[in-house]
Formats: sequence, C-alpha cells, structure tokens
Amino acid sequence: MTMMPHLQFRYIGLDVHRATIAVAIAEQDGPPSSYGNIANDPSAIRKLMTRLGGPDVRLRVAYEAGPTGYALHRQLAELGIECMVVAPSLIPVRAGDKVKTDRRDALKLARLLRSGDLTPVWVPDPAHEALRSLVRSRADAKADELRAKHRLSKFLLRQGCHPPVGVRNWSVRHFQWLRPLPFEHVADQVVFADYLAEVTAAGERIKRLEAALHQCAGNSSQVALIRALQGFRGIGFLSAVTIVAEVGDLRRFRTAPQLMAYAGLVPSESSSGSKQHRGSITKTGNSLLRHVFGEAAHHARHAPRVAGTLTQRQADLPRPIVDLAWRAQLRLHARYRHLGSRLGPHKALTAVARELVGFIWAVGQLIEEVPAAA
Repeated sequence: MTMMPHLQFRYIGLDVHRATIAVAIAEQDGPPSSYGNIANDPSAIRKLMTRLGGPDVRLRVAYEAGPTGYALHRQLAELGIECMVVAPSLIPVRAGDKVKTDRRDALKLARLLRSGDLTPVWVPDPAHEALRSLVRSRADAKADELRAKHRLSKFLLRQGCHPPVGVRNWSVRHFQWLRPLPFEHVADQVVFADYLAEVTAAGERIKRLEAALHQCAGNSSQVALIRALQGFRGIGFLSAVTIVAEVGDLRRFRTAPQLMAYAGLVPSESSSGSKQHRGSITKTGNSLLRHVFGEAAHHARHAPRVAGTLTQRQADLPRPIVDLAWRAQLRLHARYRHLGSRLGPHKALTAVARELVGFIWAVGQLIEEVPAAA
C-alpha cells in the first residue's frame, strides 16, 4: 500500500515595492527566516515560487495592500498559490517595536500569516477594478475643478470683481458675465484667462468621464444593483455607481454593521472595566464611500415623498426594491427628526447615514432574489 506524502505548509511574507520584494519564510514550526530580496518581476516571482514549492509543500503568501495593486495577487492565483492581500491598518503592532525595515516587515507578515492574525482586503476582478479607477478618476476631476474655481474666485475677489445681484456662481449667466471681463494690466488679463481656461477644461473633463461612466456601468455585471440603488432618495447614478465600485458585491458582508464599519460610520469606543466611552465615528475604511452616504443622508431632512426624477428611477424597479426604498424614507426621516432635536443636525445626519447603509446592505441581499422587471 502506497503511503501518501505528508502535506507541509510554508508561509511566505512579501514586502512589495516598485522594483524589489523582500521575502521571508515561516515553516510550520520555528521562527521565520529572511530569504532576501528579489526583483519585482513576474519571472523572478515565478522562479521564487517554483523554488520554494514542491509536490508535498503548499505555499501561502501574504503582502500588504498598497500602490503596487493586485497584479502580484493575480499572478500567484494563476500559479495556483493561495495569496492574501493584507489591510495595513489592521496588522498587529508590538508597542515596543520602533524599528521598521523591509526585512522585518516581511518577517512579521510571514509570522502573522502562520498564526492567522492577518485581515485580508477584498480583491476585485480586473473589470471591477477598472470601473473603480474610473469612479476615482471622476472624483479626482471634481476635486481639481473645485480647486480651479477657488483660484479664480479668489483672484476676482482681490480685483474687486463681483457678479451682478441674483447671478448664481458658476451658472450659465455667471460664465456669460465672466468671459468678457476686462482688466487694466496685461498681467492680470493673462492670469484671468489662464484661470478661466482651467475651470472650463476641468468642467469638460468631468463631462467626458461621466459619459464614460454611464457607458461602462451599463456593461457592468453589477448593473442590476446600480439601478436598484437609484431607487433610494438621495442616491442618483453617480452615487450608485460609486457605492458599487467601492464596495463590490454587497453579499460579501454577512451583516449590515460590517458594511457600516467598512464605511467608517460606526462609533469609536474606549472602554475598560466598568468605564464605557463611545466617541465620534471611526472614519476608517473608505472615505469616498463615507462621503456618498453622508451626502445622501441630507435628504432625510425633508418629508418622505416620491416625485420627479425619483419616480422615473423607480419606474422599472421590482416592487420589493421600491417598498424597501419607501420604508427607508419613512425610517430615516423619523430618525433625523428624533435625533436632530436631541443631538443636533450634524450628529443626526451621521446616524442617518449609518442607518442608510443598513438599507443599502439589504438591497444587496435582495437584488439576486428579485426577478428583473420586464
């Protein structure tokens, strides 16, 4: 009778940089050891895994999420190697450890991977990561546009130029007033023309990116979820596609509080013994996602109603989604009124945003169970 070889596990910690990777190895027993550095190159990585693996050795690899992205994770997955991309902020840190090097970071990853003390991040597929990149590019464009508008408005303020009464900033009438503005000095005219051109170019850039978002979202595997989220008041297309791009599959969160924590909307806590203290929200996790929920929460200040564009967005949605969106309006408005009088509007809006996340999570659990509307 042939004996099956005993399967050994080998744990590999990688500290990944643009050009190099520090490697550390932890066997099933004993302290981890440093392997040295290799080039951050697919062929070098393949050779390393071939050298460390074997018919009776199963490799497990971990590296920190960072600017190098998920290319290494995908290469290892193609090689059939289990790889964990680790959340850097959740890596345990020893209080007295004040020395940080690539070698020590790799050793720590190998040791913690073996002990099971690392927390993985969700790795999107290439198509989903591309959609997320487009969403973040549009957010960057909005931030650039805001800075450009601030520069122009502050220049006009220094020059004593004020728009006519009743003209709203950055409206069509405002641009009509801006373009022919004369200045006495040539230098001022050049500065004004440059600032105005930057604002105009930023606006055109945003339009191009939003048009691309509409096209890419329509081809996404999550298009049903994007449409369902738009059934909620305060969540239009851009907010819905941002939520989907940043979160991915909502069903990966087993409970709504897990999604709330992912968005950084749960209260911080410092309790010990008989003392309990809860502070402001943690603000950990995804800041762009938290911003979207915070903006949507402002709609809870108004009485529940379905009208205008919301009616159009709900027209083709399944009835269970529409009913859930209506219950969300009733609940969130009552919550805002109750907490606003006790805690003030800012804390009330934060609480409303947190509860809105719970309804969003419920949509994610429901969307696969509801047949698409004809």
